[in-house]
Amino acid sequence: MLCSANQCRSPLTGAFLRQEVERRGLAVEVLTAGFRESGHPATPATVEAAAEFGLDLRAHRSRKVDRDLLLGADAVLGAERLHVREAVVLERSVWPRAFTLRDVVRRAEAVAPRAPDESLRTWLALLSAGRDRMTLMGASPEDDVLDPTTDRTVDHRTTAELLEGLTRRFVSRAWPA
Repeated sequence: MLCSANQCRSPLTGAFLRQEVERRGLAVEVLTAGFRESGHPATPATVEAAAEFGLDLRAHRSRKVDRDLLLGADAVLGAERLHVREAVVLERSVWPRAFTLRDVVRRAEAVAPRAPDESLRTWLALLSAGRDRMTLMGASPEDDVLDPTTDRTVDHRTTAELLEGLTRRFVSRAWPA
């Protein structure tokens, strides 16, 4: 999961993803990163919002995304189009498996859930079929999860609620019971 600084949206989403895959007993590694320098904690408001959902982000430290991280990922999910765009610029081969969280959920709910014998990469390539890279240009209220750290029109609690719902919906399609 990617966001700008890896201090708010991606740590929250990562925590929700971990919680959901653990609840289902899945062996899935969830990593988060951002495009700024490493080593910073989650913002205090993010830690507080996470705690309201029973998640502890006090030990979180930001990580800067790099090419190796992208190459090893079966799925690359960004909080905004900008994050997906930057990931694809950093490593072109991730395009078929790189989406905004909102876009991947929308596409996943429009097709059959992933089959038990289908790899995640194969299923994501199916979701990616017919996409145009130009759809990553600009910002989009349909695709982007706004950053409550920099955008005063949204708050951390509301953002956490949105991310929790999106991650649950994604996991239910990518790893159906």
